[in-house]
Amino acid sequence: MNEVKGTALITGASAGIGAIYADRLARQGYDLILVARSAAKLDQVADAIRTATGRNVDTVPADLSNPGELRLIEARLINDRRITMLVNNAGIGAPVPTWQADVDQMETMIDINATALARLTYAVAQRFAAVGNGTIINIASTVAIAPEFLLNGVYGATKAFVVALTASLHAELADKGVRVQVVLPGATATEFWDLSGVPLSGVPAEIVMSADAMVDAALAGLALGETVTIPALPDAGAWDAFEAARVAMLPNLSLTNPADRYRSVAAAA
Repeated sequence: MNEVKGTALITGASAGIGAIYADRLARQGYDLILVARSAAKLDQVADAIRTATGRNVDTVPADLSNPGELRLIEARLINDRRITMLVNNAGIGAPVPTWQADVDQMETMIDINATALARLTYAVAQRFAAVGNGTIINIASTVAIAPEFLLNGVYGATKAFVVALTASLHAELADKGVRVQVVLPGATATEFWDLSGVPLSGVPAEIVMSADAMVDAALAGLALGETVTIPALPDAGAWDAFEAARVAMLPNLSLTNPADRYRSVAAAA
């Protein structure tokens, strides 16, 4: 057995991307705390990993949309000093346009995809910064920067929140020894699609990546020191150009006077 690197807490770990992260991180030398709603599925994942790697694997059944259960996971992150990595993977989607969706279901999506992620990140970030070590991986989506490609805008908005939060955390924590990464997968072959009400069979095969390939690419991006990892993007320079265009606007985002195009319209009126 390799030297243990600490413990990784992974949300949404009962299947798909979360379960693959669990397998890969165990093989890299991490013990695990796996969080998801289904105790039975968590136990299956945990048993397989223990058998394959000999790592210590704890399971914590929890619904992150439930405030009381979320607080239990926060407390674990705050108090368990063995935890050196947080993988915020839990998330849900929706099969209908925003304006047709049930607002209570949209609130639950925000609770899981954004609020829970933020609270868990906050729970661990202070401790990581204090000890000068730790890694936070947030799973977002390419729809965070391409919302027009998705049926439901609230889902895209929650993932844009994850990207913005991660960028801010990177700026705040980089000099404190804390690694922060956001991963923007495209369409990925997991049960997420069926659970969201959009069968994977209806998605063009040429845009769908296997979950194994996605996680392996994301972990390679982490090893390369990337803050933003887009597993399918062929040219990393494309993201650099995107960021450069954003940064170029910064000096002009807050000025005393409105831009001339608005003042000329106002004068004409």
